[in-house]
Amino acid sequence: MARSRYQIGVLNVRIEKETYWGTNVVDTVKIIESNLAEVRERIRTSAQASGRTAADVTLVAVCKYFGSEVTRDVIAAGCRDIGENRPQVLWSKASDLTAIDVRFHQIGHLQRNKVRRTISCIDLLHAGDSLRLISSVSAESVKQGIVSRLLIEVNVSGDENKHGFCPTELESVLQEVAVLPNIDVQGMMAMAGLESDASESQREFAKLRELRESLSACCPKNVSLNHLSMGMTRDYELAIQAGATIVRIGTALFEGIPRV
Repeated sequence: MARSRYQIGVLNVRIEKETYWGTNVVDTVKIIESNLAEVRERIRTSAQASGRTAADVTLVAVCKYFGSEVTRDVIAAGCRDIGENRPQVLWSKASDLTAIDVRFHQIGHLQRNKVRRTISCIDLLHAGDSLRLISSVSAESVKQGIVSRLLIEVNVSGDENKHGFCPTELESVLQEVAVLPNIDVQGMMAMAGLESDASESQREFAKLRELRESLSACCPKNVSLNHLSMGMTRDYELAIQAGATIVRIGTALFEGIPRV
């Protein structure tokens, strides 16, 4: 099984649960496998609580603090959906991991000048947060001859520092997006407020689910609202109980793995 190497000071350290050439080392794949199993068990339990199964929830591993080698270990551990915040990092990893079966997700805000290089690398854009951006994705997708899958980002917390559409805008936004070529709207994405406690987060997640239900009657036929991407390490169980079909997990998967 492949193991990761890290440069720490002047020592080459292999990370493994044993001593190797006098250094303390940790097997990254084994640790990630263990963490992944725990997260998936929590997903299963939370999905059952909402009348669903674990198969109804996609786990996206957020690897933004780690390079291509650890990302490769995540895939080897059994998670092939990889989320990145920064487009430049995503481009680099997509190049490094071309021989591996992986689906990349752009989960952070995407600037329009980075659309061209990004859309050819990803399976799903989570942060469709403005009509200008979505229009740019559409136009560039036409040029490249591809169809880009995306989610509409909604600011359910009302946090002024967050991107996304106001819930009251969604009906008109969906009508405008529906006429754009070469994009495939799959649902919506939201994040709980930075200062939200558990009960507030639960209400915010429920708000996105209720928004989907209210929009279903007027949603254009070529727009799908099947997916709700919401929930991170601190609140993914609440998000699943509220109806999340995609969760974005970083910290919980990398407990015991040093950042470099």
